[in-house]
Amino acid sequence: MRKTGDREEGRGERGEGRRRMGRRASAEKSAAEQVEVAVQRLAHAEGLPLPSYASAGAAGADVRAALSDELVLAPGERRAVPTGLALAVPEGFEVQVRPRSGLALRHGVTVANAPGTIDSDYRGELMVILANLGSEPLTLRRGDRIAQLVVAPVAQAAFRLTPELPATARGAGGFGSTGS
Repeated sequence: MRKTGDREEGRGERGEGRRRMGRRASAEKSAAEQVEVAVQRLAHAEGLPLPSYASAGAAGADVRAALSDELVLAPGERRAVPTGLALAVPEGFEVQVRPRSGLALRHGVTVANAPGTIDSDYRGELMVILANLGSEPLTLRRGDRIAQLVVAPVAQAAFRLTPELPATARGAGGFGSTGS
């Protein structure tokens, strides 16, 4: 290849083509890895968006509060906040309900049972159990982003009773046993 100016002759289009092909293959792979989750919007969620990803690399999709009135979450209080959505999670998957980092950092608000699990056979309304661990009340309004939903594969275990477990280097060492 000959260098002409700032680029090597013969590389431009072929190199760009490889980059485009890489992006296309990546996009096709991402589309193939997507798991379709059917969503039913309940009457009290009318006008609210479906869960959505805030960025291309986001693992969690933001879900919003389907409140008719403001809800004040006092310090130390926990409440089940409606989303107005019911999900049909495919068999072999779960939807994890996780806290939003901004709510946790700025207000001390988290998902009490984090991560919450929406099983594949549950068809009721998705409720988010929020807990205010902060020192100030937090007012939630209709449409506020309250949690993130992460779709994850699951496996069911076959639990087998055994008189003895195989040995490991850690053994029965529990809380704090691996160092600080």
